[in-house]
Amino acid sequence: MYYSMSRMRIEDARSERRILKNRIRRQREMKKNLLIFIMTICLIITCSVSLNAFRSNAKDDSVEASYKYYKSIIVSNGDTLWTIAEEYMDEEHYDSIYDYIQEVKRMNTLADDTIHYGEYLVIPYYDNHFVG
Repeated sequence: MYYSMSRMRIEDARSERRILKNRIRRQREMKKNLLIFIMTICLIITCSVSLNAFRSNAKDDSVEASYKYYKSIIVSNGDTLWTIAEEYMDEEHYDSIYDYIQEVKRMNTLADDTIHYGEYLVIPYYDNHFVG
C-alpha cells in the first residue's frame, strides 16, 4: 500500500511538473505571438508612412523650375542699362538692379555704364517651367 501511494505521489508530481511546463510554454508562445503581432503592426505603419512620403514627394516634383537663359539684344535709342535691367531682371534671382547691371557689364566686358544705339548686348534672363 505504501508503495502504491508513493507511486501515485511521484506520478502526481510528474503530472504537476508537466502542467507547469506546458503553462510556461504556452506563455512563451503567447509572448512570441504578441511580439510578432506588434512588429507586424509597426512594419505596416512604417511602410504606410514611407509610401505616403514618397507619393507626397512625387507630387511636389511638379513644381515650377526656373532656368537661366541668355539672349542678344540690340540697344535701341534711349536705352540704358537701367531700363534694360527693369525689362529683363528677375527679382527672385537678383538682390537688386545694381547686381543685374553688374552681371550684364561683366558679360559684355563693359568698362562703365555707357552703351550706344545699335550695339549688341548679351543679357541674362530667367524663364519658369513646370517640372514633373
